[in-house]
Amino acid sequence: MFCRNCGNQVDDRAIACPKCGVNPRAGFSFCQNCGKPTPGNAVICTSCGVALSRGGSDPRASNKIVAGICGILLGSLGVHKFILGYTIAGIIMLLVSLVGGFVTCGAGWGVMHIIGMIEGIIYLTKSDEEFVQTYVINKREWF
Repeated sequence: MFCRNCGNQVDDRAIACPKCGVNPRAGFSFCQNCGKPTPGNAVICTSCGVALSRGGSDPRASNKIVAGICGILLGSLGVHKFILGYTIAGIIMLLVSLVGGFVTCGAGWGVMHIIGMIEGIIYLTKSDEEFVQTYVINKREWF
């Protein structure tokens, strides 16, 4: 068997690839049967014709649940933005909530909390593939 993440040959019972450390069934880049590169959305290997396994989720989607829950619970503070690596967007939400909230008697905080809740719900309702495409690859910071 070959690792779907890096293409390294691994034992069929392996739970982690010794080369990349990822579950060998979790990747989308290589065929588990022949080890040749495959398109990420392919369901059949174009080299050997074997159905490609979808044994695990994309490891880049590991922050989806944490970011979604933090967006819902702590959305006004921008914690979910920091989790996804969007530092500037997180700072903007934090400043609008704290400084803008003080100046507007809480209205700034309320608006940021609603935005955070909406974003958290959006994160949690997307599939792992959609989440990775939208927020990891395309780096979409807002909604």
